[in-house]
Amino acid sequence: MQDQPQSETLAEAEKAAALREAGRLLFAGTADFFYAADKLEILPPMRGHEIAFAGRSNVGKSSLINALTGRNALARTSHTPGRTQQLNFFDVGGGKLVLVDMPGYGYAAVEKAKVAAWTELIHSYLRGRANLARVYVLIDSRHGIKPNDAEVLDGLDKAAVSYQIVLTKSDALKKHEIQARLDATAAAIARRPAAYPEIILTSSRTDDGVTDLRASIARLLAERGEA
Repeated sequence: MQDQPQSETLAEAEKAAALREAGRLLFAGTADFFYAADKLEILPPMRGHEIAFAGRSNVGKSSLINALTGRNALARTSHTPGRTQQLNFFDVGGGKLVLVDMPGYGYAAVEKAKVAAWTELIHSYLRGRANLARVYVLIDSRHGIKPNDAEVLDGLDKAAVSYQIVLTKSDALKKHEIQARLDATAAAIARRPAAYPEIILTSSRTDDGVTDLRASIARLLAERGEA
């Protein structure tokens, strides 16, 4: 295989640097909670572009949202899985983006009726939110895609909602385990029609990958003409 021309490599590096800076600037601005909904009938009016974060109840979703926005308590964290029981909406960058924290799934100790209500809320939101640009599906890097994760991905594929995998808690993996997890995850989503192929590896504890996640969101907004 021939090496890439130096000019092309330089251009790609400059583009990547520009996206990282755009991501930094986006999340260096304001980030404020403005709405919560536990029923489809009371969702806020659609405005601008939304991105949503989904994942198992113990995947570290709130911690990652806080790391992403650089705020320690924007999304409420808890040692009790299943604490988030509604769709929480956050305004990022003074109207540039709406971030949605979705209820965690897969927590068996919560009553079945409540789980069913959350599930219906999530599915209805995903089907009917025309301004939803992407769902970032958080997967615990220690365990990979589990059956209930796969069910969520199936639903996103069926609804034709673009999604991207974010592996969390990467600091818990040994170096030789990281590439194996990335390869296994890539293979698992290779034939999924709504999956974005790039996988982001993150750790809220060390901030690893947070810059990459910000850049991914900045690129998405640029593609939508909002950068």
